Amino acid sequence: FPEMQKRGAKPGDLVALLSATGAQTETIPPSIVLITIGSVTGVSIAALFTGGLLPAVVLGIALCFVVWWRCRGEDLSNVTRYPKREIAKLALIAAPAIALPFIIRAAVVEGVATATEVSTIGIAYAVLAGILLYRQFDWRRLPRMLVETASLTGAIIFIIGCATAMAWGLTQSGFSRDLAQAMAGVPGGGWGFLGISIVAFTILGSVLEGIPAIVLFGPLVFPIAKQVGVHEVHYAMVVIFAMGIGLFAPPFGVGYYGACAISKISPDEGMKYIWGYILALLLGLVVVAAVPWISIGFLRT
Repeated sequence: FPEMQKRGAKPGDLVALLSATGAQTETIPPSIVLITIGSVTGVSIAALFTGGLLPAVVLGIALCFVVWWRCRGEDLSNVTRYPKREIAKLALIAAPAIALPFIIRAAVVEGVATATEVSTIGIAYAVLAGILLYRQFDWRRLPRMLVETASLTGAIIFIIGCATAMAWGLTQSGFSRDLAQAMAGVPGGGWGFLGISIVAFTILGSVLEGIPAIVLFGPLVFPIAKQVGVHEVHYAMVVIFAMGIGLFAPPFGVGYYGACAISKISPDEGMKYIWGYILALLLGLVVVAAVPWISIGFLRT
């Protein structure tokens, strides 16, 4: 944020972009949502980790286009333009940090750690990289970091707790079972089921936090997807992105307000900026849904 604000970016646009990328990166390892889907539906977590990378790239390209379109007329004469040699040097310096998601994925795929143990590997790797490679990890900041983490976690857990309570209410009312049956009755085979799933999980994502929604509806809808001929990994990507778009879309998306809490920016400031990003995410989702190879192509190699 500080670097982007130096270049003239508005706080509302920043929190909108943070929310949009929050939805776009839901399928990048070590996504907790992927781990949850694998746990409650029996789908291979390693396959989900492999299948989630390229769909995230597709939605990332869509977001990049919106950023380019909005910023194409800005005056950047005061911004330092680095030569290619300097860019290569900075990329090399950043390589250890960029490698973290791939290290985590490799640990799960190769059986080095379970899907829940990789979070510890990630923390240990980040700390060691900060101490030994970048040498910018100041141990004296640790107490303050822990306090800030506990405070932010409390605010986010309160949001998640409300969503979980609503999920419990939906379960007790029988709504989840009725909705799954209604979705199964939509005509059009696999394509019709994908279409109604996008609509349903976008709405569900706006009122439920992602993990409760997956725990609630995953065991009900994934067997239906398999029956109509939709690959389970492909379906997982469509469901996660649809739910993520709803989760980070105002005015009801709880993830959007979590992003505002993290960035300390008023939700009102991001409202007028986020809709362009949401549209880009929806178009990217349609591409991912229409081209199954994007999700499952690398599973065959």
